[in-house]
Amino acid sequence: MKLLRFFSSVVCAAVCGFSNSAASADTPPVPNVVIVFLDDSGYSDFRPFGDPGYPTPNVEKLAADGVRCTRFYVPQAVCSASRASLLSGCYPEHTGVTGAHGPGAQGLSPRFTTMAEMLKKRGYATAQFGKWHIGDTPQTRPMARGFDEHAGLMISNDMWRWNPVWKKRVGDAPLPYWENGAIKIADVTPDHQKHLTGWATEGAVRFIQKQRGGERPFFLYVAHSMPHVPLYCRDEFMGKSGKGLYGDVMLEIDWSVGEIVKALDETGVGENTIVMLTSDNGPWEEFGNHAGTTPFREHKGTSFDGGTRSALIAKYPGYLKAGLVNDRAFASIDLFPTIAHLTGAELPEFGIDGRNVWPLLRGDEGAVNPHDCYVFSIGAGLEAVMTGDGEWKLHLPHDYRNVVRPGNDGERGVTQNSKIELSLFNLKRDPMEGDNVIGDHPEIAERLQGHAEAHRKKYPQRKRGG
Repeated sequence: MKLLRFFSSVVCAAVCGFSNSAASADTPPVPNVVIVFLDDSGYSDFRPFGDPGYPTPNVEKLAADGVRCTRFYVPQAVCSASRASLLSGCYPEHTGVTGAHGPGAQGLSPRFTTMAEMLKKRGYATAQFGKWHIGDTPQTRPMARGFDEHAGLMISNDMWRWNPVWKKRVGDAPLPYWENGAIKIADVTPDHQKHLTGWATEGAVRFIQKQRGGERPFFLYVAHSMPHVPLYCRDEFMGKSGKGLYGDVMLEIDWSVGEIVKALDETGVGENTIVMLTSDNGPWEEFGNHAGTTPFREHKGTSFDGGTRSALIAKYPGYLKAGLVNDRAFASIDLFPTIAHLTGAELPEFGIDGRNVWPLLRGDEGAVNPHDCYVFSIGAGLEAVMTGDGEWKLHLPHDYRNVVRPGNDGERGVTQNSKIELSLFNLKRDPMEGDNVIGDHPEIAERLQGHAEAHRKKYPQRKRGG
């Protein structure tokens, strides 16, 4: 009955307009939405997904109060592509945002609606703090893409002149820190880097506090620059994890999650807020002790589960069962339409690739994934196809980067190019993608190849491998 009243209220709100402050006890207000998006965090970097050897009490509490999703995927395990997919509900091949974009990049075209633009039309206050990385032009920065407030970097924190790899590309060009459409810090240095997590958290908390009273619902997108290398944290977290700098950085991120949730509760909006925590892709394994961990095969930059499978926690009091462990497969492109469904927002006319997976996220018995398949790519190359239920995954022939020797203390390790032939894996029986069973199930492989070809035909604007 409670759920029926909720959906009735969404329909009513879409037709009649809304006011959070005017909502009655029998008509739940339109929910606030908070997404915390990490950079290169491994699947096992937090309890209860893994045992990293350092405490993560705030993330554990979030999982205990919400749903822990163990089969959540991103369509491309690289920064810009993953972020654009989250915020647009579209595959990288659809938007053209593939790989990682450098300074000055066009990024996500304005013809693709962002989640912030969609919710702003619904009457939401919007804010983004932390890393953006899907456009570094006046037309594609956050303030032009639906956000009322913003503070952070436009690109990854390693794309700067202090990094010897990037110095060859950018020379002496500075790395600016932006705030509300203007450059606040002209040249980010290591002394600034250690404050990136704290600044994003403080901005998020101030934004939440300004929403006290609930006249308008809000969308808050906190995209931390960490734990992407180079690693930095504030002095109060240094040496506190007992697991090196990576552990210290993760302690600060766990603190950040706690501060955001505390602000929601203290302002009285926690019960009416959807909170999601996940990562853009798996760990950058070649950085060794400065990278996270995953139990799955390979890492960031590959289409194996070690790159594309991210931990996800979703909390929505009263509508998502606290403590539920959800093993249903779905992807980041699905969050856009699912949030549209929950908020009564209108989807863009051009069409998106994601689908509403609210019944799956909620763990409804008998709920079926609306996708026939999901596709995975690296750059412009289509590399793998997975059935919508997450049982079967076909790897098309492609090269991938394999770590031969991990680096240490921020130094990059040694990699080599490896190749996988046409291979079929049953992910439910073989989550490590080690047992190629294509000879036993050629009909499944043929069906998934058909989906791959259909995807190429649908988005033919780029030459793709495989």
